[in-house]
Amino acid sequence: MQSTSDYEKLGAFYLGKQYDLDRDQRLDQWLLYDSQDLTTHALCVGMTGSGKTGLCLALLEEAAIDGIPAICLDPKGDLGNLLLSFPNLSADDFLPWIDAAEAKRRELSPEDYAQQVAASWQRGLSDWDQTAERIARFRNSVDMAIYTPGSQSGLPLSVLKNFAAPDPAVLQDAELLRQRASGAASAVLTLLAMEADPLNSRPHILLATIFEQAWRAGQDLDLPALIRYVQSPPFAKVGVFDLESFLPAGERRQLALAINNLLASPSFAGWLEGQPLDIGQLLYTPQGKPRLSIISVAHLNDAERQSFVTVLLGELLAWMRSQPGTSSLRAVFYMDEVFGFFPPVANPPTKAPMLMLLKQARAFGLGIVLATQNPVDLDYKGLSNIGTWFLGRLQTARDQQRVLDGLEGAATQSGHPLDRSRLQSILAGLGKRTFLLHNVHADAPSVFQTRWVLSYLRGPLTGPQIQQLMDPLRRAPAAGTTPQPATAERAGRLPPSGQPPEPRQAPRPIAPQVAPRPALPADVEERFWPCERPLASGSQGIYRPALIAEVACHYDRLSAGVDAWSDHLLYRTFDASEGDGDWHDVPPASGQRIAAASLPLDQHPQPGFDFAPAPPELLNPRSYARWQKEVLDVCYRHRPATVYQCRELRATSAFGQDEVSARLAWQQQAREQRDAEKQALRDKYATRFQTLSSKIHAAQQRLAREDAQYDQHKWDTALDVGQTMIGWLMGKRSVARGTAAGRSLSRAAREHSQRQQAYQELERLRQQEQELQEECQAKLHALGERFQLESLTLEPLQIACRKGDMQLKLLAVAWLPWEIDADGRATQLADTR
Repeated sequence: MQSTSDYEKLGAFYLGKQYDLDRDQRLDQWLLYDSQDLTTHALCVGMTGSGKTGLCLALLEEAAIDGIPAICLDPKGDLGNLLLSFPNLSADDFLPWIDAAEAKRRELSPEDYAQQVAASWQRGLSDWDQTAERIARFRNSVDMAIYTPGSQSGLPLSVLKNFAAPDPAVLQDAELLRQRASGAASAVLTLLAMEADPLNSRPHILLATIFEQAWRAGQDLDLPALIRYVQSPPFAKVGVFDLESFLPAGERRQLALAINNLLASPSFAGWLEGQPLDIGQLLYTPQGKPRLSIISVAHLNDAERQSFVTVLLGELLAWMRSQPGTSSLRAVFYMDEVFGFFPPVANPPTKAPMLMLLKQARAFGLGIVLATQNPVDLDYKGLSNIGTWFLGRLQTARDQQRVLDGLEGAATQSGHPLDRSRLQSILAGLGKRTFLLHNVHADAPSVFQTRWVLSYLRGPLTGPQIQQLMDPLRRAPAAGTTPQPATAERAGRLPPSGQPPEPRQAPRPIAPQVAPRPALPADVEERFWPCERPLASGSQGIYRPALIAEVACHYDRLSAGVDAWSDHLLYRTFDASEGDGDWHDVPPASGQRIAAASLPLDQHPQPGFDFAPAPPELLNPRSYARWQKEVLDVCYRHRPATVYQCRELRATSAFGQDEVSARLAWQQQAREQRDAEKQALRDKYATRFQTLSSKIHAAQQRLAREDAQYDQHKWDTALDVGQTMIGWLMGKRSVARGTAAGRSLSRAAREHSQRQQAYQELERLRQQEQELQEECQAKLHALGERFQLESLTLEPLQIACRKGDMQLKLLAVAWLPWEIDADGRATQLADTR
């Protein structure tokens, strides 16, 4: 067995070994794929039984070992096999996952069949120079989970619960914003089984316009809000037509009813449950560990798949555009069986965002990997942006021609010549688990056989099997993957930042105290928090007072590269039991600070609400001057900005980043610096290797000449000595012939000595080459260790705001709505996120 260090190279994916098609033989040369090449995307094509699934799983395993997160879309259930990786390789690990029917066909007990499977995996790994330790390394490198949108079998994903306004990077890109609004509209209409043509469908145009205008205003939408806007859009014209001419009120009402029916359907409830569809959370745990997130859609019908994938691609585009550019691989998006999502003729809602990803993702380090059985499923004009093609056994000559057409498009895009006839002959000779690799970053195509995967390929997982795998994560969310719990009751008051919400129900009944609406000082502003739900029948509504303040703070530290403004939104209540006099941050759902202008506050009270008695200080104008000083002092003393400094990279985190975000940003920076230094190291040693290679070649030629000369002189000497001996035996002694024989022996000895010197020189050069390779590998290994994320040292640096620059942008009385039920229990109705 060769050493694993032969293929465990920095940023290299071990996918298999080179294969000689002419001799039908696997070679000893590794097939190592540079991770940076995946930034130009990859396509894997092969018929059923070609080994396509094994190759793609090997690619994902290698990415995981290298610490690269991945989102994997799984339409068949095969990708869940990645979780069936057992470092112990014991029969007991395999037993719950074997095919009992297959064991029965083999006339074996399940235990005996599991023993055979375990032994088979041990042999397979050994044949490919892999060990159980590599499986453990794979499992420890990433957090893995299976998500099932619209189902509880895996970890549920809340897909359509809300359509949050995208990041500023998306809002500032008009094309991307329109694409995302169009995708959201398509997702809704596809679920409704309605036409989702962005150009010809008037409902689609209406919904896309609603999404775009709401998001431009910084407003999040959910389905109830969308229903209201469909009935009463916040605009009077669509294009040049007035709203009524474009889509009459009756048709808008029918569309609103259809969306409402979808929302009210019990079968739709699964789409609103679970963790929000957040790309960042799918790629990394809250602790910053890379994730391998498998999203299984095997249980969905075609319309639901189209709808979900449309939303997913839109979220992926938005996340991508919010990342800084990079030349190193940041993350992988893998889509198995792309049939129906990127067709050559039709235009499903998934096609436009997929094309945009293929065109733009390279600049952001996002590698797109697509797989399909049938090459006619794909739009090869769009795939001209793909740089790596893994081509397996194809069913027909027509399929081979389609693949070659796509390769020609990619070759034209990259400027590399394509030998079509040679590639066609290679494609015709491919067998099981053998693939043609065409990489625009390589000098020539190569044929290889895929390695043995670390995971047990037991076939598609069923819903109960996925549930069996995910149940431990649901029971112990702190173990790594952290599925969101069911929506809890909101707090009965505004919680202090960083503290868990308290129960909404008061511990004991309280009698409502009401008073007329107080007359506040003339220059005091008032705000009314809207109710998140209507009052229950028989309940009384009452407003309770609080203060809300918005302070703009200037943080400036030249040595840390910080010069930024940040708004703090704070509140305080007047209930002594709730911390009277304490100012707390308003904690929004996103975890990011928000401005008062983005809060859903009203200027007028809701009808039917009474007011709680106002504390006397609320009516005293002097109190507000004191509160102004208080809130400014709180921000100056207790709201410093924290940035993090990395000693190894000599870098400071961006303003506003928390520790996990800083580590993730530096992980990519470390990968970029690692790749740059790796290339520089390779370039540095390439010259030395080239020089040594030339010397070795010259030494081999010299040794060959010395061998030939020695062999010639050896035969000449043997002939001279033989003739001399024969003459002596026959009594014909000749001094001249004896002298010639002596000279021949002397020349032969000299040639032998020169041959030995040439051989020793060649061995010395080969030893130098071996030592140089070991030296290069040692430096590459040290380089990889130096840039490991866990090796980075983070030091927090707190920066107080500049006291003279502070600005009080708002100090107002905020009235919070409460509900008093028939038993006198109080429940807050304000959504105070």
